[in-house]
Amino acid sequence: MARIAGVNIPSNKRIVIALTYIYGVGPTISKKTLAEVGVDENVRTKDLTEEQVNAIRTLLEKNHRLEGDLKRDTFSHIKHLKETGSFRGTRHSKRLPARGQRTKSNSRTVRGNVRRTTGSGRRALTKT
Repeated sequence: MARIAGVNIPSNKRIVIALTYIYGVGPTISKKTLAEVGVDENVRTKDLTEEQVNAIRTLLEKNHRLEGDLKRDTFSHIKHLKETGSFRGTRHSKRLPARGQRTKSNSRTVRGNVRRTTGSGRRALTKT
């Protein structure tokens, strides 16, 4: 099992798909790196040689921000928005959508999927 950027790459998938398991690598970056290294996209991860895996690893880590660094950058940007008191920062701190989506009918998952329905409005009387 190949390990790139601290992530175990699945061995039974095509390498172009398996590289997308790394945070920060999408299909486009995956195809570009494989083209630069000279590895066929259709080869399975388990069929790669150690030299090919090392070449992919060095190219990705040298040219792109991956995993922990990228997550740290994202969290620091959000923290900066919160500290400056911007609109997007307040939306992030309230855990609401920050990009203009409506919240009356959508964004249930962000708000905690609250579905409160009322019955007939009358309470059942208990007899003692």
